[in-house]
Amino acid sequence: MTLSTRFASARPANLLMSAIGLAAMLMFTGCATHERVVVRETVVAQPTVRHMPAPIREERGAPPTVGWNWVPGHWKWEGHDWAWVHGKWVPDAVPPMPALIVETLSPPPSPAHYWVPGHWVWRHDGAGWVWVQGRWLR
Repeated sequence: MTLSTRFASARPANLLMSAIGLAAMLMFTGCATHERVVVRETVVAQPTVRHMPAPIREERGAPPTVGWNWVPGHWKWEGHDWAWVHGKWVPDAVPPMPALIVETLSPPPSPAHYWVPGHWVWRHDGAGWVWVQGRWLR
């Protein structure tokens, strides 16, 4: 066997092995994908709540006459802020102020809005304690 026939018979085998190796390499390289993962965190701003200040302690003094009752001072929302309504003596029966009603906040209409919580106010027209519902204001 001459040198040229030996190399000629070895070439197809080498070419076949090279082709199989190249195919395997391409097959496994295709499995290794690189993905770019972007995580964006959504920050939800807490709504602004304009809480009612603590009650102010007031001195009642003596009733003007027998049968008059004390309406305690309380906060009420007026325009853009809380306003203190001073306690006073009235000739009507005065039940205690009811407990606050827990309200569920809906999402604010815009980031510029703030929540004014519901609160009780005394009406002097005989209605007594009346609940004013909480609301979004701007």
